[in-house]
Amino acid sequence: MPRIPAVPDADAGVLGRLAYRIARRRFGSVPDPFAVARHHRKVFWAAAVSELAWERAATLLPASVREIAVYRTATVVGCSWCVDFGTMLARHSGLDVDRLAHIDDHATSPHFTRAERLAIAYADAMTAQPMTVTDDQVAELEREFGRAGLVELTQMIAVENMRARANHALGITDQGFDAACAIPQGSAPVRPGTA
Repeated sequence: MPRIPAVPDADAGVLGRLAYRIARRRFGSVPDPFAVARHHRKVFWAAAVSELAWERAATLLPASVREIAVYRTATVVGCSWCVDFGTMLARHSGLDVDRLAHIDDHATSPHFTRAERLAIAYADAMTAQPMTVTDDQVAELEREFGRAGLVELTQMIAVENMRARANHALGITDQGFDAACAIPQGSAPVRPGTA
C-alpha cells in the first residue's frame, strides 16, 4: 500500500474521474502512481500530459532497446511497480518478456542483442550513484543509434529514473499488472539514500 493513499473516484473530481475511466479502459485498472498524484491536480495533469508526450515522441529506437533500458532502470532503482507495469506494456507490445529473467547476465547472455546490451549498460551507468557514464560509452552509443537515438535513449532512462524514484519514495509497489512483476534476484542493489 502506498505511503499516501490513492485518491478514490469519489474525490477525484469530474476530470479526474474521466481520466481514471480512460486509464481503466486502457490498462484494466487505474495505475496507483496516477491516483496518488491526483492529490496535487497540477502535478497530476503535468504527469499525464508528459507521459502521453513521451509515448508519442520516443519512437525512433527499436521498442526492444528502449523497453529493456527502461526495465533495467526500474530494477536497479528497485521500483516493483515500474517493473510490473513495464513488463505488462512490453508483453502487450509483443516483446519477449521471458528473457528479462536473464538481465543480470546481459553482457554474455544470448537473449540480448548487441544494441540491447549497450542500452542496458548505459541504463546501469546513468542510474548509478554517482553516475558512471563515460565519453567512450556515449561515443559508442552514438555510433550504434545516431545522435537522435542517443538522445531518446538518454531521456527515456532519465524519465524512468524519475518515475521509479518517485514511486519508490511514495511506497508504490506492484499492482499485479503482469505476472512477471517480481524484480529479479541479484539485480543491482539500491544503495541507501539513492532511491
